[in-house]
Amino acid sequence: MTKALLIIDVQNAILSGKATPERQPEVDSALDETVARLALLKERARQAGVPVVLVQHDGDSGHRLAVGTSGWALRREIAPQTGEVVVRKKSADSFFGTDLADRLQERSVTHLIVGGCMSQFCVDTTVRRAVSLGYDVTLVADGHTTGDTATLSFSEIVAHHNETLDGFDAGKAIVNVRPAADIAFSESSGNNT
Repeated sequence: MTKALLIIDVQNAILSGKATPERQPEVDSALDETVARLALLKERARQAGVPVVLVQHDGDSGHRLAVGTSGWALRREIAPQTGEVVVRKKSADSFFGTDLADRLQERSVTHLIVGGCMSQFCVDTTVRRAVSLGYDVTLVADGHTTGDTATLSFSEIVAHHNETLDGFDAGKAIVNVRPAADIAFSESSGNNT
């Protein structure tokens, strides 16, 4: 089993305006904490020789993630380093209209460890698509986040997706949800996540 760390849409403006003015500081704080965990995972993956793939959403002109703007840029904490792949996308599905599958195949990847933004859109869609394509997936329980909606807080959305996606399968491929602290990148760890 060859693993890769897939970090989705951790961009400067990904959650800008995704909560009421009163709640935005809490959303921003949760994002900072999530990004810090992903940065640690990224460093652990690099040390273990595990491929790191960053996905970046290309928003249209006027969008908070409009290509070339400061909001579109990947967060500095997870910015690409030498040898890391950046896949640019225009939809919620990181595989749709991109070369992600080819990039993973080039590296013989069969197991994705996934984190990023936004839980109910790009993370959910990519995780489900990956399993349908035959990849085992470990979703980082505390490594994805989102903004509030009109009826749910970001923490409720994250909890819902962790519960819903844990055990989701297609054929032999399955999703396991694990906290960042429980994710191992070496095969000798005895932990298959």
